[in-house]
Amino acid sequence: MSPRGKVVLGGAVAAIVLWWILPGFIATLLILGIIAVPVGAYLMLDTSQRRRVRGHARKRLGR
Repeated sequence: MSPRGKVVLGGAVAAIVLWWILPGFIATLLILGIIAVPVGAYLMLDTSQRRRVRGHARKRLGR
């Protein structure tokens, strides 16, 4: 399994556990916060920095 697949699987398991343990509203807020942090960080990058990040992701795809 690829490293990205492991991260996605771990996130899905964490989301299910949070939903099971915490009330639905709080769990939803936590999960949305976990998603919003990397998205916000990506949106704060300059155009040239975003291009570099996309370039690194493409280089890893060919491995």
